[in-house]
Amino acid sequence: MRRPPQPVLRVGSAVALPLHPRSLLWALLLAAALLATAVATLGLGRLGIPPGALADALTGDATPAQEFVLHRLRGPRLATAVGTGAALGLAGALFQSVTRNPLGSPDVIGLNWGASAGAALVALALPGAVPVPLGALAGAVGAVLLVTTVTGTGLRHPGRLVVAGIGVAAMAASFTQFVVSALARDQASVLAAYVNGTLSARSWEHALTIWLVVALASPLLAALARPVALNEMGDELADGLGARAASTRTAAIAVSVVLSAAAVSVAGPIAFVSLTAPQIARRLTRACGPNLAVSALTGALVLAVADLAVQHLPLADGLPVGIATLAVGGVYLGFLLVREWRRGVL
Repeated sequence: MRRPPQPVLRVGSAVALPLHPRSLLWALLLAAALLATAVATLGLGRLGIPPGALADALTGDATPAQEFVLHRLRGPRLATAVGTGAALGLAGALFQSVTRNPLGSPDVIGLNWGASAGAALVALALPGAVPVPLGALAGAVGAVLLVTTVTGTGLRHPGRLVVAGIGVAAMAASFTQFVVSALARDQASVLAAYVNGTLSARSWEHALTIWLVVALASPLLAALARPVALNEMGDELADGLGARAASTRTAAIAVSVVLSAAAVSVAGPIAFVSLTAPQIARRLTRACGPNLAVSALTGALVLAVADLAVQHLPLADGLPVGIATLAVGGVYLGFLLVREWRRGVL
């Protein structure tokens, strides 16, 4: 019996995205879970806005206390968390797909710590002269270039990639901690919170920054979706199908670096979201390819839930959200390392 043709979403003549029913279902479920998490973030606690009053508050009919919570205290933090999680999910999905390596996420190869080191260098050597986000971007790019050089095979060999990334991350972390210890107490406390990954005291400027980067990257992501999926079948086959594997890998890694650096610039190095979100998305959808939309929703949900936990759970109260994701992601990284070792990849 002949299968019905798979539905395809077309954007002009250049972009054609296959629609998988299972992926669409999980995208809707993840969006619903994210909405529920957002309502809980705005509504829980002594200063929370009751769900019945939330609609009125969003339309401008809010009390002064609700106005403060929505526009100053929790609203910007929530918007930054969702945008940052989505950016990290997209970055990880691209990276893992083009390197054909489940361990090849930006934070595992030292990108996050490289960004932190760049931010620390700017804070130490050029305080106030160069924006910290620019330093973070330079550090992220430097970390990727260093890992690519050290491996000797670029980003293709999983074992070398992980070992080189761990080494680069260790050096960058050491430098960052040195800078924290060398700065004055007030500066050091601010930088220490930043390098652990935090969403406290976020403003609408932070939210706008990360959402603007995601929005600008969206056309590139749509154009890269098919070539990146073809790239998973191997360079020779991808080239034969017109995907130009080397160019696709370069473009995807460049977009991944920009998304990760933007996330680091607004929230610090949030660990392991870019590693776990694409893997969760792939297991949920059971679809080949980068699963960009589901990875973005998964990353947003993971970070929003983690931030909700550090705001309200007694054991995590007041912790930077990066520590919460580090605790969960470290266990998941260990699982992936053991699995890849047993498969003979490492």
